[in-house]
Amino acid sequence: MFKKYMTAGIVGSALLATAALAQSPSATTTTTTPAAAPVAASDATFNGNWRTSKVVGLSVYNEANESLGSINDLLTDKQGNIKAVVIGVGGFLGVGERLIAVPFDKIKFVNEPVATAASSTGGSSGMKSTSTPSGMTTGAATTGAAPAAATPAKANPWYPDHAVLSGASKDQLKAMPEFKYAT
Repeated sequence: MFKKYMTAGIVGSALLATAALAQSPSATTTTTTPAAAPVAASDATFNGNWRTSKVVGLSVYNEANESLGSINDLLTDKQGNIKAVVIGVGGFLGVGERLIAVPFDKIKFVNEPVATAASSTGGSSGMKSTSTPSGMTTGAATTGAAPAAATPAKANPWYPDHAVLSGASKDQLKAMPEFKYAT
């Protein structure tokens, strides 16, 4: 009886080994497929590029530093080029917000902070309005009676401070057709 079990075990092992050998790749298939080049990327390679996760949610202003809304989405073509920016306008805390799409080239990204209405008069906020070479006003902190220099560009290169939509007011954006995602 022991011989029968031993013979069955050896035959079964041989069958399993044959099936395993049949599944291993042959030498001819590995030589015909070219090896892919290894991907070697470091943080320094992409330094200065923006993270889309940080651009989505970015505040959008007009040239008069009025808040227009925030970026809700970026629309790309099949090659990955950004074609449009979806902005949420109106509403309060996302309630009653409308989505509009504007061409990407109409948006300008800025690294300097935005000056508020109170800051242009030197009010209680401790900020004063300064002008950059591009004509964009930015906030600069003041200390007592002696004003400080304009704040430098943000040290974090992975996302801008805010976006500016040129030639648009809140009313013009509310009048634009609403953007809807195709299902």
